[in-house]
Amino acid sequence: MNTFVAVLQLFVAAAFVSIPVVRHRYGADAMAGARAELARQGVRTTVLHENGMRFDASGHETAAPVTVAAVMVTLAALNLFDGPWAVPLTRVLMVLVLLGNGVILYSQLTAVRSVRSAFARRNDPELARVDVPALLKAAEDGFPRWTWTLQNVRHTVVFGAALLSLGAPALLG
Repeated sequence: MNTFVAVLQLFVAAAFVSIPVVRHRYGADAMAGARAELARQGVRTTVLHENGMRFDASGHETAAPVTVAAVMVTLAALNLFDGPWAVPLTRVLMVLVLLGNGVILYSQLTAVRSVRSAFARRNDPELARVDVPALLKAAEDGFPRWTWTLQNVRHTVVFGAALLSLGAPALLG
């Protein structure tokens, strides 16, 4: 059983590492597209930087997923070597992975609303007139089409592996 759970945790680690890898490779193109869209709208192109919006792999866009991946690799090792903390840590950490991935999915589904809210809090008339859906679409177009398939696969892997690893003790006895 521990090997099965460890393999699932390694899948979760790989899924989380895929985020900064794709952002590192294509994030500059996404930023360029977003800036071009802002220029087309007559809005200063520095607005993304001023509001901490990035599409590349800098800062927490790399640190958070790499940290999750490192924790999952460590947890997988504990499970492979039948460490005494493997089962309780698996239960706690896989629940956190489920919740965290739920937050990620929610933020992706509510991106337009979140960006509009962030811009509204600035009380900047220039930001108030940004066509946020067009801005996010321009950024999205900087990533290859397969990125969105990868994103769906990543969510499926993370949710599925977390649920399976939590159910593995019951399934495998």
